[in-house]
Amino acid sequence: MERKYNKQPKLHIRKGDIVKVIAGDSKGSQGRVLEVLSATRKVLVEGVNLVTKHTKPNAKNTQGGIIKKEAPIHLSNVMLVDGKGNATRVGRKEENGKLVRYSKKSGEVIK
Repeated sequence: MERKYNKQPKLHIRKGDIVKVIAGDSKGSQGRVLEVLSATRKVLVEGVNLVTKHTKPNAKNTQGGIIKKEAPIHLSNVMLVDGKGNATRVGRKEENGKLVRYSKKSGEVIK
């Protein structure tokens, strides 16, 4: 559903969240979200979906060679992990006049 004023999509995952991969080659692995790419609806997860990249020598990396780095994963392929360590869906509810995220499995407020 498109939002009326702020056209940026409202996402259930934020930077710093612990997520579990539920589909793809990295299925079952967990990691912390490093970056959320809201325009493409993808996330970068620490230590997950590693790809090899061949780099030329440059000022930052004088040796060059093959490096492993994280590639983005689509949001639909990751699920938030709550405080108890369970993968859960995310809901929103108003608490003390503020909109907060909560775990649909346990009912706990996230952060």
